[in-house]
Amino acid sequence: MKALPLRATQRLQFHKGFTLDDAVPLVPYFAQLGISHLYASPLLSARAGSMHGYDVVDPTRVNPELGGEDALRRLVAALREHDMGLILDIVSNHMAVGGADNPWWLDLLEWGRLSPYSEFFDIQWHSPDPLLKGQLLMPFLGSDYGEALQSGTLTLHFDADHGTFYVEHYEHRFPICPRDYALILGTDEPLKPLADRFAALAYQDDAYAEAAWLKQALAERATEVLPAIEQRLAQFDGRQAEGFERLHQLLEQQAYRLASWRTAADDINWRRFFDVNELGGLRVERSAVFEATHGKIFELISEGLVDGLRIDHIDGLADPRGYCRKLRRRVDTLSPERHLPIFVEKILGEGETLREDWQVDGTTGYEFMNQLSLLQHQPEGFEPLAELWTRLSERPSAFIEEARLARQQILNGSLGGDFESVAQALLQVARDDVMTRDLTLGAIRRALQELIVHFPVYRTYISARGRSAADDKVFQQAMDGARSTLSEGDWPVLDHLEKWLGGQPWRNRPVGRERKILKHACVRFQQLTSPAAAKAVEDTAFYRSAVLLSRNDVGFSTEQFSAPLADFHQVNQQRLQAFPDNLLATATHDHKRGEDTRARLAVLSECAPWYVAQVEEWRNLAAPLRDDASAPSAGDELILYQVLVGSWPLDLDPGASLESYQQRLWQWQQKALREAKLQSSWSAPNEAYEQAVEAFLSRLLLTDAGRPLRTAIGAAAQAIAPAGALNGLAQTLLRMTVPGVPDLYQGAEFWDFSLVDPDNRRPVDFTARQQALNASPGTDQLLSSWHEGPIKQALISQVLGLRNAHPELFRQGSYTPLEVVGQHAERVVAFSREHQGKQLVVLVPRWSHALLENSVQPLIPAQVWGDTRVKLPFAASTQNWKGLFQTGAVTPDKELLISTALGEFPVNVFINSDDQES
Repeated sequence: MKALPLRATQRLQFHKGFTLDDAVPLVPYFAQLGISHLYASPLLSARAGSMHGYDVVDPTRVNPELGGEDALRRLVAALREHDMGLILDIVSNHMAVGGADNPWWLDLLEWGRLSPYSEFFDIQWHSPDPLLKGQLLMPFLGSDYGEALQSGTLTLHFDADHGTFYVEHYEHRFPICPRDYALILGTDEPLKPLADRFAALAYQDDAYAEAAWLKQALAERATEVLPAIEQRLAQFDGRQAEGFERLHQLLEQQAYRLASWRTAADDINWRRFFDVNELGGLRVERSAVFEATHGKIFELISEGLVDGLRIDHIDGLADPRGYCRKLRRRVDTLSPERHLPIFVEKILGEGETLREDWQVDGTTGYEFMNQLSLLQHQPEGFEPLAELWTRLSERPSAFIEEARLARQQILNGSLGGDFESVAQALLQVARDDVMTRDLTLGAIRRALQELIVHFPVYRTYISARGRSAADDKVFQQAMDGARSTLSEGDWPVLDHLEKWLGGQPWRNRPVGRERKILKHACVRFQQLTSPAAAKAVEDTAFYRSAVLLSRNDVGFSTEQFSAPLADFHQVNQQRLQAFPDNLLATATHDHKRGEDTRARLAVLSECAPWYVAQVEEWRNLAAPLRDDASAPSAGDELILYQVLVGSWPLDLDPGASLESYQQRLWQWQQKALREAKLQSSWSAPNEAYEQAVEAFLSRLLLTDAGRPLRTAIGAAAQAIAPAGALNGLAQTLLRMTVPGVPDLYQGAEFWDFSLVDPDNRRPVDFTARQQALNASPGTDQLLSSWHEGPIKQALISQVLGLRNAHPELFRQGSYTPLEVVGQHAERVVAFSREHQGKQLVVLVPRWSHALLENSVQPLIPAQVWGDTRVKLPFAASTQNWKGLFQTGAVTPDKELLISTALGEFPVNVFINSDDQES
């Protein structure tokens, strides 16, 4: 099979409401739009009803809720008819656990260390807690263990079809080990012979295999012995004193210890995805686990059904570099005649770059969202917006301060057990050396916490050779930060951590226990810094800090407000050299706000004093809507106003009902309040506060009393909407023309004013999008109806058509920043791409609010540009140049006037052509 050129991807979120077969009839539309590859959310069998697919329960088959493998084949066949490919998102780090649907997990609970899956999950079997020795903590109970026993919510059951016993707690199933079936079956006839056979398992080396036959035998006699079994089960009723004790003793003998969900933060002894109890970490660095979890993926690749991979949460793995290189070797072996790109979901910190020796094709493009966002924020807006935020919210204006406070809270809260595991691992390293055995656990905890709090990136990548130069740089930053907050008495402990965590390679230690415990400590440390950063930044500080919300999103260096244009050009040139096929995203299933919500909010950086005055007025108008002066808090109120301004519907008719909008906003608001963990939280919801905030929002959007405030906010949103739309068109064009592969998120070819998930995963009206693409309206009509969205779609279609016609120009073409001079030079982004005589020039405005004057369209009037012009570095006068939506070509001199280039359409691309083409 030939390789399919990668020009542009379309991300689709599959679930039972949007199956693989539902995508088949849309393939012609995506092809017409210019997409080369569909980029699918995880397709392997996930938890029933999953809306995202990252909670895989069975990696050996395609999810039947999505239509199964037959539907996948139908989709791929449709793609092949249009010369399109499929990129598949895979989950290597974790699986869904708990519940009753993961056969590997259930087998592990049933047999403990005897299970063939005991090494699949990342479990600390040798816990320092004597109560957990040799057991897994199961923090799935809705109440304390004793209360669950006594209330009867822990119940013993018999599965007659399979001849097994298990304890049930709501949706959770906890298998009983067959070695303990004798305790249930008892010593009376007719169950005694069966009990004796199960009791003998305790003395058999092949107990695991033998038990399978015994369970089958029990199932075959189930009808005969069921009345007797039911009598025995009744004796394990925890609501009765004797039953309570019997059930407790039975559970105490299992490979797990049942506990309240609240114990997970402190006592967990297995790695989760972040702090989610229902997602258990996998040890994919082990060959058996790698093969078992990737078998179906490899089968699909070998059959030519998959054309690329996206690796979820790469930083959760013990050895990301080793995993990526191993995966690359396997993929190349399975598909030797074509290159399958591999993309990793990687959050890059400020100044951090993806490691080139991983042998992957790039990231999923979160860092590009950040780079583009920095370009569109005017630096002068920071001070007035920061002053407003700090004065009213009484929270820090520096995001880094908020992030560090959140990291401390996370390490002492939801990730407390994970933190303790790393501290204990380092204590073992200390005690293994007579020179450090006096270091105390308390001292290690203090130093370790401050080191993680000040970590500037998600993680390092320590190998047997220690830290790389890049890792050492960020580690020293963390060391310096930790010293600034630790007492001098703890500095020597910090120095020891610096040595142990990659400063002294573990390969220099003797083979055996000493090397093993040091490596274990390094791996555990790195698998903690990543979720600590994610939980603190993405799931906490983003909801606490709101100088300007357009700078708060996944993958953003939020401590930066803006960046020089030169920085944008530099990262584009670096990407062309290192990762020319890197994905470029501006909207994802993970984003906190839709790409056009962010684009509109960025306009506030251009008119910050005006916005500050608006907020002061709104706070006065809001006073009558409150039941309580403290709800919402000043910070929550300011965040709400920004979200309203950013997401206010463009097509809202005067007097139209805002009920559906209010429901979306409240769904976002409740999540925001709980993620912030200030007034409420997921673990302890403050219902009184949440109800007061919901009442405030409802009055604002739905009642006559809220009309003055509602009208004022709507007017402000409309005032900046044209500039926001122009920002949206600019980011769309840049995503499709700078080095890299543009990634389009489902439905975002129209305006995307979505909020955080699940809002950004709402059903997409593809029928409307198909009709709009087929309509082919002219430029005037696109501009006059810009608020409807087809103008953005038309831009995408035009530029992807260019990418299709000139693929090597976009993939390999040089990238040259162009000099802009004249009255508004700083408000233009210009660059050229060139390959084998083909050249294109890209021009987009930025900071356009003042230039739009009172325009109702996102088009800067030509006369406003004055003498602003771009200098062309090549002999353009000898060639004809054609722009977007233009019927004729132009022949510029050494300079191109912006008033000409952007006189008819808000953004533009010019490409040279010969006379015959023009």
